[in-house]
Amino acid sequence: MTASKDNLAYLFDRPTEPLFIGKGEDNVVFDIPEDYLTDRYKPVAADLQTRFPGSKTVAVKKLDKLPDLSLPLSLDKHRPFTLFNPHHRTVASRLVTVLMEARTTDELMSLAVYCRDRMNPFLFVYAMSVVMIHKPETRTIQLPSHAEMFPSLYMDSSIFSRAREEASTVSPGSRIAVEIPQDYTASDLDIEHRIGYFREDIGINLHHWHWHLVYPFEGPRSIVEKDRRGELFYYMHQQILARYNLERFSNRMSRVTPLMNWNEPISEGYFPKLDTLVGNRVWPPRSANTKLTNVQRQSDQVTFNIEDLERWRDRLFLAIHSGFVINTRGQQERLTETNGIDILGNLIEASLLSINPTLYGSLHNNGHLAIAYVHDPDNRYLEHFGVMGDATTAMRDPIFYRWHSYIDYIFQEFKATIPRYTIQNLTFETVRVQSIEVTAPGIPRNEFATFWQQSDVDLSRGLDFIPRGSVYARFTHLQHAPFSYKIIVENNGDQRMGTVRIFIAPKYDERGLPFLFRDQRHLFVELDKFSTQLRRGRNEIERRSTESSVTIPFETTYRNLDANRPAVGTSGEAAFNFCGCGWPQNMLIAKGTPEGLPCQLFVMVSNGTNDQVENSQGEATCDDASSYCGVRNARYPDARAMGYPFDRPPRDGVVTLQQFLTPNMTVQDVTIRFTDRVVASLQSSGAVTRPNSNRPQQTTSTGTGNNRPTTGRN
Repeated sequence: MTASKDNLAYLFDRPTEPLFIGKGEDNVVFDIPEDYLTDRYKPVAADLQTRFPGSKTVAVKKLDKLPDLSLPLSLDKHRPFTLFNPHHRTVASRLVTVLMEARTTDELMSLAVYCRDRMNPFLFVYAMSVVMIHKPETRTIQLPSHAEMFPSLYMDSSIFSRAREEASTVSPGSRIAVEIPQDYTASDLDIEHRIGYFREDIGINLHHWHWHLVYPFEGPRSIVEKDRRGELFYYMHQQILARYNLERFSNRMSRVTPLMNWNEPISEGYFPKLDTLVGNRVWPPRSANTKLTNVQRQSDQVTFNIEDLERWRDRLFLAIHSGFVINTRGQQERLTETNGIDILGNLIEASLLSINPTLYGSLHNNGHLAIAYVHDPDNRYLEHFGVMGDATTAMRDPIFYRWHSYIDYIFQEFKATIPRYTIQNLTFETVRVQSIEVTAPGIPRNEFATFWQQSDVDLSRGLDFIPRGSVYARFTHLQHAPFSYKIIVENNGDQRMGTVRIFIAPKYDERGLPFLFRDQRHLFVELDKFSTQLRRGRNEIERRSTESSVTIPFETTYRNLDANRPAVGTSGEAAFNFCGCGWPQNMLIAKGTPEGLPCQLFVMVSNGTNDQVENSQGEATCDDASSYCGVRNARYPDARAMGYPFDRPPRDGVVTLQQFLTPNMTVQDVTIRFTDRVVASLQSSGAVTRPNSNRPQQTTSTGTGNNRPTTGRN
């Protein structure tokens, strides 16, 4: 075979196994120029061709001249890689730039083949994934799930020996899935472990990794500089916090406490129970009551003091209350109502778009590193960074949410300085929302039903040097019964376009008292946002939960490339990789409680004409999760501030949610009821529903009987 663009996908198969060993179900081998082999294999090049025959062969051309790859080659192949490390970001940026500059598919293939077996596999997969998503000619090539490429970053390390045993002793057609324990990182003695199922959910961590893949904070400027990127950094993480707090209420826990005082010990510990298949490294734990100290890691080229974080923080607050930032030329740039949050987002994250990285530093990234190195800040024990040091694993740690709660506190400080929404900013003349209700077959009206479900993920793309064929890990995750909204809207004017915005928030605080709006507004989780034509008179709008603008289908999160390929040449194929960015559909609704967690469902219909944005459609349809991920190659598809109408403190006189409402809004009391049962894997045979033996049994029934709930889009 020639080196067609589709063959690039094989480069992601078994990422630490050499390319001359067959890849994929078709056992594809690469005919590699001898000069491109690593020094270890050059002396045995002839022998390799006979020892590892393939069903198909991809011919790789030798380039007349290779670009300068000295910087990416300088990163040790067996050391961990993280984008939070400034040096690693520079290395990754260089590799992305080199690969993006390839003029043809053959040239890209040759460069990638040369790099793959020589470079750090985490670095290569990250850089190549960014290129595949952003390079016009490779956008239709389907990438495997990151959890399939590097399963050790997502699941209990104890399963891999069992998976290898299964693969080595049982033929592919007879293998059974290896089950991941539901509680493997801690016991119930740790109160934070109550929500371990959320923090350690594979789909949630895939979302965080994929978001940073679509929105890299360093690389060619054409890739980094996306519309409202800094604001989206703020909003995506703010929504994670709101969703996390709703999960805490579901487990009778208080809201997350921001990590405000960096001189006090961190009360939470975390023991990840993760290994990595690269460099035989065990992810280090963090004991409870560990204190942040200065980081002096010369070998990692990471050195900074806690005082640096404090200085950057103070400068950010000064900028917020002064109303301007100072650019690198010493000039003032105003933080306006429309662009201030975007400027701050790029400053705080410290992306390539930061107006002045020298003055405002790298608060978000270095905060991650300070926590990630807290167990060995000066490298005396030769330990690598903890899970907070990698975007793939950071959301597993309780401290991630405390740190980002503080980052959000800074953003909210700015939001408090800009004009509040007036009634005129919120109303939609002659439009009145009369009601909203939630329905699902067999479930009481205005009730969400949640339970556990098991699903399988194929480990075969990430377990090197084992017999071919699929071997599955089975994990247990939260799921909800599919539901629909029914919204009644009265339009007393001419036909017009409206934007429907749906949010949910807990009704009562930790003490069981009704929320004050000033606090509750931070806890509203966006469930959906969509445009609709409003006829004159009564409008009945129905919308399915599977159409949410914040989620991607279940099958996209846990996609099998061989089983779920969109048709060739379709818009679905063109959008597949970008659309991998999004919150998993099965985690749209929080767990709730057996007796039913009281919540408030909010719906608003805003003026669609004012909400419209030119060039917000993109090259192909890819808006499954536009609220969190934007639209591919297009502007963010909403002219309003992200989080509108809850992104600012309320107008004077508003104390409760009811007082906040205008005629084009309404609120409905709803409950989220959890049933402690496990629904069998959709990939396995049968549809057996069984109680969860790991948790206390509940008697509450969802009324769904033994029918498996559907997942993904209908």
